[in-house]
Formats: sequence, structure tokens, C-alpha cells
Amino acid sequence: MAEKVIEIKDLNYVYPDGKIALQNINLDVFQGESLGIIGPNGAGKSTLLLHLNGILRGNTPIKVSGLEINDKNLPSVRSKVGLVFQDPDNQLFMPKVFEDVAFGPLNMGLSEEQVEGRARGALEEVDMLDCTERSPHHLSYGQKKRVSIATVLSMHPQILAMDEPTSNLDPKHRRSLINFLKQLALTKIIATHDLDLVLEVCARVVLLDEGKLIISGEAPDILRNKILLEAHSLELPLSLNVEKGEERCAK
Repeated sequence: MAEKVIEIKDLNYVYPDGKIALQNINLDVFQGESLGIIGPNGAGKSTLLLHLNGILRGNTPIKVSGLEINDKNLPSVRSKVGLVFQDPDNQLFMPKVFEDVAFGPLNMGLSEEQVEGRARGALEEVDMLDCTERSPHHLSYGQKKRVSIATVLSMHPQILAMDEPTSNLDPKHRRSLINFLKQLALTKIIATHDLDLVLEVCARVVLLDEGKLIISGEAPDILRNKILLEAHSLELPLSLNVEKGEERCAK
């Protein structure tokens, strides 16, 4: 059986304004798996991701590769969990794209040659190698999104946590990202409304609503359950709707 890389037990989190964001979350994530986190707006998806590397902390410590997320272990945990924010402007702050992507490896104490190799390799993976000298603030939103993913990939994390990775990507680069994620051999946790992405990339799905974990199970079973999805303000993935339409036409 695969090793647990994330352990969450009875996690609760309340925002300073009193809004209850997470309620009694119990979740294990296993090495090498791809987990999709789905749910309507305000379900707690982003809040849960922000707990995975200690940006937010609830009532109980989360364990990452056996380490509790606390002040002492935070640097080690953050070297293991790479988090891609929903808004790329929260991730990009350097004058040039290359400097943003090289920032993490540089602060890991790697040699200049290693930093260069990691940064260029990560930019190539997201099809942004031709933008190394450009200012991130002059890029389109979709381009910023790809660079923000590269800033995390350059760190070579063991766990990749992504918040809405395909939002505002054009069809070509959305498809490129999906194909890349399918081939990426590390633990992936993807919070998204893009259920077709989840259907292609993730073996297991967790459905959140109003801060509660409603169900966890195999992706095809949950994503084909029209009644379940509609009960939580979601729809069948577009590809499944197309399949059903083709079946009706065939009859």
C-alpha cells in the first residue's frame, strides 16, 4: 500500500470574520496519487489547499510526510509541498520571468548552473521559455498562470497542490497543461471547477460543500453521478454530456 504523504484529522477552520470555512475534515493523501478537490464556490477548496503548507492553520496540525506543520517544520514542509495559487499575481513579484522562476532554486542554495537548468526546464514544461526576459506584469493572465506553475515546478516538490490551474488558459495551453499533469510522476492535489480536467488527470475525487467533506471516491463514479453533482451546484463534465448526446443520436 502506498505511503501516506498528507494526513488530516478533524480539521476545522474559522476565518477572523466568523465565517466557518472547514468543518471536521478527515483526509489522507497517498504518495503518487492524483486527487481532485471539487465543489461549488465557497465550498472551502482554496482554504483547504492553503493549509497544506502552513499558510493557514486550523485547530489541529496536518502531517506532511510524517511531519506536523508547525513553526519548526515549516521550511521542510514547504520544500515538499509546492502550492500554485489561483491568482498568479500573488505568486509573481520579480522584474523578469526568469528571476521569478529561479527565485526558489536560488534560495535552496543550488549552484548557478543548477538554478539555470531548473528554471529553464520548468519554463520549457509550461511553454514559456521564450518569455524569460519579459516582465511578468506585461504578460496575459493565462501566461502569468503558466509562469506561476513554473515557479513551483522549478523547486522539484514532492507534492504539487494547484488551485484552479486551467482558469483563463486558452484551449491549446489548457490541453498542454492537462497532458503535462497526466505524465507528471508526483503527488498532485488539484482544486478546480474544471471537471473534465479532473476526469482526465485524477484517480480520486473529494467533494466539498459548505466546508464539509461530502464524499470521497473514484473519479469516474463521482463525476458520472449527475444527481450528486447537481445537489452541490455542479454539472456533469462536458465530455460526459457530449457522450450522452452522441448515444442519444446513435439511437
